[in-house]
Amino acid sequence: MALLENMRVFVRVVELGSLSAAGRSLRLSPAVVSHRLQSLEEHLNARLLNRTTRQVQFTEAGKVFFEHCLEVLDAAERAESSVAAIGGAPVGSLRVTAPLGFGRHILAPMVPRFRALHPQVEVRLRLSDHLLDLLREATDVAIRMAVLKDSSFMARKVCDLPRVLCAAPAYLERRGVPERAEDLLSHHCLLLRFPGSQQFQWTLQTPHGPMTLPVSGQFDADDGDVLTAWALAGEGIALKPVWEVADHLRSGDLRVVLPHLPPEPVALAVLYPHRNLLPAKIRAFIDFFVDNVRNDLIRRSPDAVL
Repeated sequence: MALLENMRVFVRVVELGSLSAAGRSLRLSPAVVSHRLQSLEEHLNARLLNRTTRQVQFTEAGKVFFEHCLEVLDAAERAESSVAAIGGAPVGSLRVTAPLGFGRHILAPMVPRFRALHPQVEVRLRLSDHLLDLLREATDVAIRMAVLKDSSFMARKVCDLPRVLCAAPAYLERRGVPERAEDLLSHHCLLLRFPGSQQFQWTLQTPHGPMTLPVSGQFDADDGDVLTAWALAGEGIALKPVWEVADHLRSGDLRVVLPHLPPEPVALAVLYPHRNLLPAKIRAFIDFFVDNVRNDLIRRSPDAVL
């Protein structure tokens, strides 16, 4: 097992390009990563990487060994999965990523319930509204509320999430209530912006088909909860999933804008590696998530059709 673990460390160092990045991915200190690489090289009696403080580079032996490591680790994972599928309980570390707001309010409360059913699984939750590189982050399961583009991952759609445009009454009194889609172009729109984000273009459903508008505003952020806070403070119009602002809509702290022209819904989906033999821990988590998330969303937004 020590040899396999050292091989996993070696592979992550190569994939991420540095010892420190591999350590963060594997939750190991750089010193431990360095020690495991040294142990592997001593075992093989060969230098695998030329290491500096900034980068690592293959040696000729390292390049050949890396390809074989991928085959060995894949075979070990498939062997472990086949045994677990026969009768074993899900075990091991499970890396899950999700959008910030969804992760905080929906997914995080589900994790202890999942762990109660599968106590041998350690859940490592990574929350970000950025579109993470799932392979680079060694992700086992990704929850996405977006258009799905990860061709290297399988996707299981859960449902469509309705969304609304909303703003505080104080903002609408000050700036006026939009009546047509084009009116949004002269309003302060609160935008979720990060590399790869498309939310500065809002697509509305109209009687004549989808209409995409290049909206703009004074504020943008890479955290959806910040946009909600700005909307509540009367700073502009936000595009939000219904479940996320349902309580504010019921209380009147936010009002729906252009209710006759709702934004296109966004797909809620689970992404996971494309493998013939899916590890039991991943299969168990996906099944648990799909079975429970719809009820959690409905409880938060009973007026929404999910």
